[in-house]
Amino acid sequence: MGIGQGVQKTDAVQKAMGTAKFVEDMIPQNALYAKVLHSTVANGLVTSIDCSEAWEIPGVKAIITCFDVPDVPFITAGHPLSFDPNHDDVRDRLILSKRVRFYGDEIAAVAAVNPLVALKAVEAIRVSYETYEPVFTPETSINCEHPVNPDYPTNELSRLDFSIQGSDVTWNKAKFSADEKIANREDLIAEHFYVPAVHAAHIENNGCLAYMEGERMVIVTCNQVPFTTRRNIASALGIPLGKVKVIKPFLGGGFGNKQDTLYEPIAAMLSQKLGGVCVALIMTREETFMCSRTRHAMDFYSALELDEAGKMTKRAVRINANGGAYAAHAHAIAAYAVTNYFQTYSASDVQIGESSTMYTNLPSAAAMRGYGIPQLTFAMESQMDDMAKRIGVDPIAFRKLNMMKKGFLDPFDHFIVESYGLEACVDKGMEAMDWSRKRKEYDEFNRNSPKLKKGVGMSIFSYKTGVYPLQIENGACRIVLNEDGTAQIQIGATDLGQGSDTALAQIASELLTIPEERLTVMSAQDTDVTPYDAGAYASRQTYVSGGAVKKAAEMLKEKILMRTAEVKKCAVEPLTLQNEVIVDTMTGETVATIAEIAAFVQYCNDHVLQTEQLTAEATYTCMSNTFAFGACFADIEVDIPLGKVKIKKIFNVHDSGTIINPKLAAAQVHGGVGMGVGYAMSEQLQYDPKTGRMLNDNFLDYKIPTSMDVPPMEVQFVETYEPSGPFGNKALGEPPIIPQSAAIRNAILHATDVSIHKLPMTPQNLVEAFIDAGLICEDD
Repeated sequence: MGIGQGVQKTDAVQKAMGTAKFVEDMIPQNALYAKVLHSTVANGLVTSIDCSEAWEIPGVKAIITCFDVPDVPFITAGHPLSFDPNHDDVRDRLILSKRVRFYGDEIAAVAAVNPLVALKAVEAIRVSYETYEPVFTPETSINCEHPVNPDYPTNELSRLDFSIQGSDVTWNKAKFSADEKIANREDLIAEHFYVPAVHAAHIENNGCLAYMEGERMVIVTCNQVPFTTRRNIASALGIPLGKVKVIKPFLGGGFGNKQDTLYEPIAAMLSQKLGGVCVALIMTREETFMCSRTRHAMDFYSALELDEAGKMTKRAVRINANGGAYAAHAHAIAAYAVTNYFQTYSASDVQIGESSTMYTNLPSAAAMRGYGIPQLTFAMESQMDDMAKRIGVDPIAFRKLNMMKKGFLDPFDHFIVESYGLEACVDKGMEAMDWSRKRKEYDEFNRNSPKLKKGVGMSIFSYKTGVYPLQIENGACRIVLNEDGTAQIQIGATDLGQGSDTALAQIASELLTIPEERLTVMSAQDTDVTPYDAGAYASRQTYVSGGAVKKAAEMLKEKILMRTAEVKKCAVEPLTLQNEVIVDTMTGETVATIAEIAAFVQYCNDHVLQTEQLTAEATYTCMSNTFAFGACFADIEVDIPLGKVKIKKIFNVHDSGTIINPKLAAAQVHGGVGMGVGYAMSEQLQYDPKTGRMLNDNFLDYKIPTSMDVPPMEVQFVETYEPSGPFGNKALGEPPIIPQSAAIRNAILHATDVSIHKLPMTPQNLVEAFIDAGLICEDD
């Protein structure tokens, strides 16, 4: 069927029938099970561990503690290897930690005959600590008495500070600050916005199993970046890369939270200690919340000045990100956000960006769907509506006057915007929402309704596709043609459930004319045999990995046509592929089927023709970048006394270039809207303010939207053609989650005239804001 068709997901039947194999399905019957002992202090030092009672429990096979592991820090981030010291990841993790950095830090592990025995053994271990005062916010963390990481005595992990003049960026070094004045300038007085830490809340818990084949360590893991994970495991264990094999089976959701190396080195070390026996280490739901990764909590300080026409003359932002206990992705998320602030909108005169990521004694923050842009968009787009209200103009008109235009030169990565559908997204959403009529109608309704208010709001975003040029963007693909004309596609790009395997099959089908049902995409990755790919992150799958599939398919197509010309003794130039046959474009006649040529050149025995299994393998290096765009519109009602928001409808409109599969694209947006609504209205990781213990590490207390909470939604696309993407596509995986929080917030502003400056917009937070604004009296 090829590009632009709503092809069924290639793994749909396996998942519907329950035959798809996930990590836990691959645990052998004779496996041992591991459990981890977590610290009960947030900041301190393990002084002693007594395992004597644990060893007395029948069925315990191995115990390792923080005193047994190599004292060699390793990287956990799922980034490709970088030779640029400015973009190298931080080595600050040990397999188990003596220097405890958060409540729940891993300090020992037990392997036993079953999970219950392992858990009992963990509970029997006695630990003594030297405790320090914990710090949970960037403001309390800076220059505290006991640094979270002694290698960073101020606790500031990294900064990115700059000013922009035209397309020229001047880098500088600012100091940590929570002051309202940005760069200590009186003309840059900022508004403050805050977004909390949240969790990806994927269905499948993080987990792995480890065993040895001879001298080689094999890890089966639900990780999004198997090749990078292999490198991190080898580093942690101190063994050569060739001694580690990583297998990634089907994966039950990730959203970035399976991009980092987590418990794989623990399971591997236990297996080593036991002579290579299989050890399974599956995190509980509580551990997945506490000990995987979170989205960064961030404080935003944003300043904006306009000329008389409403054009921006000065813009400045400061971002203070709470990085948690370990570096993980270091400053990359905050840096991505602070630069995007000056991409979606630009000012004519002053543009200043400051950003900091701080170590604290909370769980580590890292990648989560959107990579810092959902946080930024809430603050940036909220201020846009506040400013439009202040000067008395329509929020859309204000945005159109100042937002990015086609031909924009990114001052950071130095590429020009060639495919541009942002304004069309806004126009399409405006029409679908019936924006102008509803704004007037709701204004009239609100004047006469003190307790029930109505509003419409919107927000926009821009989002880059992949990470070039900060890091290399490459991937490889191997296509093997069978003698019956079917084919296998091997790719290192990992499908997290989003359907990338299907989109990649469609790209191959478009060129080879073989229907998708006759193409088998090898969904499991094995680093021994699968071609290399950097993995699933940054909405790069179709844009980068799709480029590898396209290149390999073009090579295989050329090979098929050349061998056809050789077999049939005809010219190759007029030959092409149509519906699985080779056609002479000059005569319109069928020369042969793909299957006939594949079988003949593989099995012929005429003593003349060289036999060949028709295959193609290609590595694609992406040396470009591009923006995806979009807009979200929200139609809401607000019950003032209860602080309850009813979202009547959400409209999401996206420019993601050429849409490879309309059905899967719409499904991506549906999921993103649901996550975005949760981020806006209910989700927040909560911690004990004294100990740092996570208080809502389960689905009863952590409030993700249910089917009752997800509002009616409409999805539309503005299709542009991006010349740097295969068949014109660009990012769609992460963008759908970005704009909802600001759109809903701005609808609340329209309904109530109350500016909300923090998430989530729970009834409690809204009632407090409405009381402060005088909408609710204490007597009510």
